[in-house]
Amino acid sequence: MTTHNIHGHAARFAPPEILIDGKRNLVGLTLDELKAEMLALGLEAFRAKQIWTAIYCHGIKDFDVMTTLAKPVREKIAEKFVIGRPSVSAAPVSVDGSRKWLLKMGDGHEVEAVYIPEEDRGALCVSCQVGCTNSCSFCHTGTMRLVRNLDASEIIMQVMQARDAIGEWKVPDLEKRMLSNIVLMGMGEPLFNYDNVAKAVKIIMDEGGIAIGKRRITLSTSGVVPMMARCGSELGVNLAVSLHAVTDEVRDVLIPLNKKYPIKELIQACRDYPAATNARRITFEYVMLKGVNDSMADVRALVKLLEGIPAKINLLPYNPWPGSPYECSDDAVIQKFGDFLNAKGYASPVRTPRGRDIMAACGQLKSASVRARAAAEAGE
Repeated sequence: MTTHNIHGHAARFAPPEILIDGKRNLVGLTLDELKAEMLALGLEAFRAKQIWTAIYCHGIKDFDVMTTLAKPVREKIAEKFVIGRPSVSAAPVSVDGSRKWLLKMGDGHEVEAVYIPEEDRGALCVSCQVGCTNSCSFCHTGTMRLVRNLDASEIIMQVMQARDAIGEWKVPDLEKRMLSNIVLMGMGEPLFNYDNVAKAVKIIMDEGGIAIGKRRITLSTSGVVPMMARCGSELGVNLAVSLHAVTDEVRDVLIPLNKKYPIKELIQACRDYPAATNARRITFEYVMLKGVNDSMADVRALVKLLEGIPAKINLLPYNPWPGSPYECSDDAVIQKFGDFLNAKGYASPVRTPRGRDIMAACGQLKSASVRARAAAEAGE
């Protein structure tokens, strides 16, 4: 798939323009777009910065609370605009403290976002598509058909909803925030929705707003090779690559996208990634599948494959889901695999599964509404 075809793919699955009660959502507009809207209303351009600060620094959702604006100005803006949030269809909390939100967008489609807290920080796993186009055989989300891309507002609103829920807006000190990192590892392939993802990420990174910097944002891709260099040069975020196999024969089955961009091309794109340095290594995700990719021959080939790339390797114990065709590798096998990588100089943490009991762990995301419909159609 060429860059031209990727843009065609994005156009085919483009999000609709969604109005809320007939009004446009201010979330997702760039500052320049916001200024243009204020001028179109006959207001001064500087009002845009006041609104931007209220929305992204203070989490304000109601124009009446924006006391920096005179009441007639607030009323004029409120006639045409809203500050939107998705509606929350479900919000389960795991025994380990992880939280998942099933979020309904304006057209009724749902996506999932997951917050994973640590002792002094936390990461939010954000979705970028309704469904997924990659159909990875080990991934629950991959069993969903791709419905459409999310627009920038729908991506940003996941962050804002999470900050609402954990009471983060009153914590101005970036170093004290519990939502400190964002990972684009939820439903969908970010690089197949690059324009919307890039717009959202730039707004999230803006120092005058949410201000989560590029070093705290990680974009995960299954290997959309033609878009990787652009992502690195334009956004400069951390890169995570869903590798999961060391031969094309195995990866073709696990990640069908490999048939378009085989391992050799993917690894070269990683070598060329503009934002990769020894201080900011590329993360290679490697799900441990019993009898599939967990042999000592596999780990030796993995070391050879990544030679010379500033890399770390996340070993992911497989998270099963109903009907899953795979099993997780035995603990002893995972330990031996990791020990070999560590001995070769690669940081290779075994990621502790989080949120398994609420189907919020890696590879488990699939919206509850889709599961319910599938169960009903199957007569369960």
